[in-house]
Amino acid sequence: MLLNINSFQLTDLSTISKLSVDGEFECYTLEDAVRPVKVMGKTAIPEGTFGVVLYTSPKHGLVPLLVGIPDFAYVEIHPGNSNLDSEGCILPGMTFTTDWVSSSVQAFTALFAKIKGAIDNGDTVSITVARS
Repeated sequence: MLLNINSFQLTDLSTISKLSVDGEFECYTLEDAVRPVKVMGKTAIPEGTFGVVLYTSPKHGLVPLLVGIPDFAYVEIHPGNSNLDSEGCILPGMTFTTDWVSSSVQAFTALFAKIKGAIDNGDTVSITVARS
């Protein structure tokens, strides 16, 4: 399974993107702002392709975790609405406005089911990130 994140709205606080699963639009996402120099817990992940595994987060329970990102660790996909909820993680949403995604639990639940189903079937899951 291949997830793609394509950013289209970058502000000083956040990055809004479209997330697709195997080429089909799934949801919007919110991450922290893209920065030229990483600020811990306040910077979007860089462009590239990374692995996705399941991880039991102390804060969010069982979630997808991105692996293999240089200089980043514990980048989760979990529900949330704004950069204040992110700390470097990816927040899915059904709709968006500037610096905000809505219906995040609904978007997360649908996305998580697809990722978990693929992993449970023995498929490799990866994510490719492209910035505008």
